[in-house]
Amino acid sequence: MDEYARDTKVEWREWGTAPFEDAAESGKPVLLALTVPWSAECRAMDRGTYGEPRIAANINDGFVPVRVDADRNPRVRERYTMGGFPSTVFLTPNGEVITGATFLGPDGFRGILDSVRESWDAQGAAAGSVPRQLQDESPPAGELRPRIEEHMIEQLLGAFDDEFGGWGTDVKFPLPRTVEFALVRARDQATRTLEAIRTHLLDTYDGGFFRYSTERNWGNPRREKLLDENAALVRAFAHGYRYTGTEAYRDAAQRTVDYLTTTLWADDAFAASQAGSDEYYRLEPTEREGTVSPNVDETVFADRNGLAIDALLWVAAYTDDERAQQYASRARDAVCESLVDDGEVAHYDGADSDTGLLLDQAQLLQGLTTSWQVLGEPGPARAIADWTIENRQQDGGAFRDGPASGAGLCNRSLHPLDATVELADALVDLAALTGEGRYRNAALSAVESFAGAAERMGVEVAGYAGVAARLQQPQTLTVGAEAGTDLHRAALRLADHETTVVPEPDGDGTARLLDGDAIVAEGTTPAELEASLTGDR
Repeated sequence: MDEYARDTKVEWREWGTAPFEDAAESGKPVLLALTVPWSAECRAMDRGTYGEPRIAANINDGFVPVRVDADRNPRVRERYTMGGFPSTVFLTPNGEVITGATFLGPDGFRGILDSVRESWDAQGAAAGSVPRQLQDESPPAGELRPRIEEHMIEQLLGAFDDEFGGWGTDVKFPLPRTVEFALVRARDQATRTLEAIRTHLLDTYDGGFFRYSTERNWGNPRREKLLDENAALVRAFAHGYRYTGTEAYRDAAQRTVDYLTTTLWADDAFAASQAGSDEYYRLEPTEREGTVSPNVDETVFADRNGLAIDALLWVAAYTDDERAQQYASRARDAVCESLVDDGEVAHYDGADSDTGLLLDQAQLLQGLTTSWQVLGEPGPARAIADWTIENRQQDGGAFRDGPASGAGLCNRSLHPLDATVELADALVDLAALTGEGRYRNAALSAVESFAGAAERMGVEVAGYAGVAARLQQPQTLTVGAEAGTDLHRAALRLADHETTVVPEPDGDGTARLLDGDAIVAEGTTPAELEASLTGDR
């Protein structure tokens, strides 16, 4: 149980089958509290709602209360989150959802308790339902077509905020994957968004990016700093620097590398998150001296470290930043040693950790394929890919997020689009790096398993269109030299970020850009390669 549970007067239970069995035996509904260590609202609800004696007594008498750290339990999070944290979810004894909400103060909580009791007394277990994403056995499959990329470009144009940058006209999320897609298809949108993110979400004093802004003009940012979101933005700014040469983008990436390798460094790998604190950030930077900074959750998660390894290695590739390379290598080695067992990845190092979750497998694999491209060091990339394909891919090509077993609705399969995109992207790289077409075939069938829904996708999942384009128009830059040579380093900087760079230590000293199987450019020196790629020969 997390340390903040002590702030409450609720008799919390751990997640598992026992609370649901007790609920069935006692005829009570389950109250599920999904919390995260970085959320100020979670702490406020602990103190103000769950810490209120009469509310706590009401919960303890009439419900079976269960508390879950959503960061440590992704399968529970993905099945029960109400869209933010805390998530307060009322369940039947078989795990179906009666109703739910995010933050609730004492008055709001009393109201929902009364509503749940009325529903439960009137309908019993029939008051619950299965969330829509868990009702379908498989996602809507289809065929990959150029129209998928065209549709997403149309979505970019339609959703872009011409006045303030970014996409959407309400809350502004940075959407780093969307920025990367736009860098080669709508560059002005990408650069204007990077500038807005750099101006409004980068903490120039303590380092790191805040999560998002609650206002259209990027004002009033949420102050939490999460490893995965910071890593994704580091990579987006690094790619932005690669395309534009804008020093401000390089500076934003390197400042955030400094933050990740200091504040979010936990001995041998990267820590999970840093909490937000309105009181702390109301202080002027000079007033923060001697003030206790917001709490850091030092848990090392495989998926988030995979993203950080990937991002820092691209910074190193584009800028020769030795610090970024060294910390990425240290995190890679530590995570692979402690969390990988014959290709199966543990979410974190703990007895209660899930293993073999799709996002852990996918994002750590992405970090390893980037390590192969940049350093010539693959680690257990093949083993992780093989385990994932064998144990998580279904006959129709779709990947499950984890085993179809466990308490509540964890016994139902979920086919997550975001994790599928991450995995497919890594498999495309792995196919080029190994020359083994089976990895590309696995990626193709996974992406096709969602193609029937492509016309309904918005800018938030632009990465899907990006990997679909990579599968339809694969580009590989082979370098007939060891990683780290001048020719290899030039190839990394000259290649489109959607092109896989393949170092070949036993090659003939020539770099060749392949469009499919056709050689479209080549060179034996950095200058020759650049001239060939740019057509300046």
